[in-house]
Amino acid sequence: MNTAIVAVFLLIALLAANLPWLNNSRFLIFITPKQGVKRFWMEFVEWLVLYVVVGLIALGLENKQMGQLHEQDWEFYATTLCLFVVFAIPGFVYRHTLKHYLKS
Repeated sequence: MNTAIVAVFLLIALLAANLPWLNNSRFLIFITPKQGVKRFWMEFVEWLVLYVVVGLIALGLENKQMGQLHEQDWEFYATTLCLFVVFAIPGFVYRHTLKHYLKS
């Protein structure tokens, strides 16, 4: 059962990391940008918000599975941020490189 929960959580994290670059018409799902297209800073802010959301989901799962939360130092958060960056690479490459290449 724990393996399935971890697999589903990693799938959620992978989807969340790529979501800002897959949806180009809405900022934070609800707001339509004035230009009609999200700017890079909007994608970055959305990505950071989703990093925090995935972190909160992880805290909830840890609390439910273990009954307590373990204290983490800054190294843990730096590692999870880097992992989230790696998870976001496919969406970022598609949005900023591959999409323009396929149009031409």
